[in-house]
Amino acid sequence: MALPPPPVRPDPNHVPDEWTLRRDLAAAYRLVAMYGMTDLVFTHLSVRLPGEGHRFLVNPYGLLFEEITASSLVVVDAEGEPAQPAAWPVNPAGFVIHSALHLGSPRAACVMHTHTIAGMTVAAQEGGLLPLNQISMEFDGRVAIHGYEGIAADDNLSERERLVRDMGDKPCMILRNHGLLTVGRTVAEAFYWMWYLEQACRIQVAAQSTGAPLSLPPPEVVARTRAQFSEGPTKGWLPWQALRRKLDREQPGYAS
Repeated sequence: MALPPPPVRPDPNHVPDEWTLRRDLAAAYRLVAMYGMTDLVFTHLSVRLPGEGHRFLVNPYGLLFEEITASSLVVVDAEGEPAQPAAWPVNPAGFVIHSALHLGSPRAACVMHTHTIAGMTVAAQEGGLLPLNQISMEFDGRVAIHGYEGIAADDNLSERERLVRDMGDKPCMILRNHGLLTVGRTVAEAFYWMWYLEQACRIQVAAQSTGAPLSLPPPEVVARTRAQFSEGPTKGWLPWQALRRKLDREQPGYAS
């Protein structure tokens, strides 16, 4: 098989159009399903659309992530209400967390939220994410914590302010007793953070399950390792190109 041409590094100031964002977000849904990070038809991935007003793309409520296509994504307003005719309903209550961060966090063009076994296990631990591995150390100082207040719904709108406050300028959040959340300036960046946050949680759960004493590196080593990971507006773009090629080969329908 011939090798694909090398990807061209994107212009960080480029504003993608709606169809590009639809394909990227649909790809993210398929990849979350492919790698076992779904919760049936629940949880959401969303992305802000360019232009005037507050408009976002989100999944139609009731479809499995493996069924999502670019054209099936629904445009919603800041309250999660459809801003276009839609054959499938949306779940406004499930969009509460997303809308808060989209509106309150400058870097939250894309928001991803999962309920995985590993993520929920770490979210139930007082110590949070531990720097047990090189992968985990990238998250040192980059993971916010938000305390559990019940199911995020419209009857607790003040929680939106606390979500934004707790998130600050970090790309990742552990929702106590709930799950994981990441944000990004692009779909690629948000997916990068979610993929590796999930891996860090799986590593932690696996290490703890052995019952052996855990080895934690000195704080100065953790800080140095964290600093060695690059961060910028094109974070995650290179693995994202490879993942899109994988989907183009195996599940090309996502882009329809």
